[in-house]
Amino acid sequence: MTPSLNLLDPEVHEDPYAYYEELQRTARVFRVEPFGFHGVARYDDVAFVLKNPDKFSSRAMSSMLGELNPVPDARVLIATDPPVHTRLRSLVNRGFTPRSIAALEPRVREIMQDVLDRLTPGLPFDVVANVAIPLPVTVIAEMLGVPSEDQQDFKRWSDDIVKAVDGVMTDAERGSIRTSICEFQRYFSEILERRRSEPASDVLSTILRAEEEGMSLSDDDVLALSTLILVAGNETTTSLIGNALIALSRHPGELEKVRADPGLIPRLVEETLRYDNPVQCLFRQANEDVAVGDETVPAGAMVMPFFAAANRDAEHFPDPHRFDVTRNAVGHFGFGFGAHFCLGAALARLEAKVALEALLPVLDPLEIIEPVERIDSVFLRGPKRLVLQLTGVSAYPHEPAMNRGPFKQID
Repeated sequence: MTPSLNLLDPEVHEDPYAYYEELQRTARVFRVEPFGFHGVARYDDVAFVLKNPDKFSSRAMSSMLGELNPVPDARVLIATDPPVHTRLRSLVNRGFTPRSIAALEPRVREIMQDVLDRLTPGLPFDVVANVAIPLPVTVIAEMLGVPSEDQQDFKRWSDDIVKAVDGVMTDAERGSIRTSICEFQRYFSEILERRRSEPASDVLSTILRAEEEGMSLSDDDVLALSTLILVAGNETTTSLIGNALIALSRHPGELEKVRADPGLIPRLVEETLRYDNPVQCLFRQANEDVAVGDETVPAGAMVMPFFAAANRDAEHFPDPHRFDVTRNAVGHFGFGFGAHFCLGAALARLEAKVALEALLPVLDPLEIIEPVERIDSVFLRGPKRLVLQLTGVSAYPHEPAMNRGPFKQID
């Protein structure tokens, strides 16, 4: 009997890591329910899938969206293979150079300060709604040149696109998501039309100007890229911040290490990506019959490499279930691997570092007030709501800005 993993099992959803460990011991390839896909959980097998796009195609990412694909005819960066992917990536990289991301740090700190200014010391607050969502959403919106009054729509569109990828929804949800995606298409089509005629200093304008070996991006291509930036640019960072705070609250010894040496925060970010990765798995499709150990993945089969399982493979990470902020977590799959390594990895690292540097001094003690409920997703993992007590004031010097904006603290 082929081992299986049911992603809709409430116990798996709550804590999948014991299940991953069992699958690593018992199967090179297992069945993923309710989809009937093939899954791999060992580090070397996940690396094998990701390193061989000739055998495992990324077109599966578009297939998962099906009729709900926001831009079905576009060349989608996350859903293309070399050599097309290589040329697309070269174009898109123009908007995400290391220098341009590093230059954002002062603005990210300003946004984080503004987020904290809206909170009142001594009161409970939901760190997801009040911090971990508005920080990356504001950063991405500004990078794309979106007016601040429209940023609330960003999160709704992003959530609906994630639900579409998950593929498990009611007819009513499917209709609502289709409506939401149409709104997204209309909105960004208008943005792109303006940027074509009136270029600005934002990422979209940079990408629209880019050409590579005679190749440029169509409006559909840029619309698809905007979809990717929208989702990856806020969902991952939101969950990364939340997962880091949950791990620290459950490991007080590690929390004290970080309090004593804030220089450990970059390692804390990397260890969180390894220990409780926001992106648990993604999708590929076999181009041919492929042997994985003594198992064969048939041509055409959908394959799910489980990044989060590989990140706790004892063959590569000693004592993998121990959360250790001093660990050198190099080699984790927190941002994928190879050609499809996350375009926004440097931005997510920067945002998480800035957020944690600002939050930890005002969360002492760091205590979660309500039970943690996870987001409803089969491939993303993070808290839907995370209620903490704000015990101090911001570590950054600032002028107070009294509770402005749409993000409200808990009464």
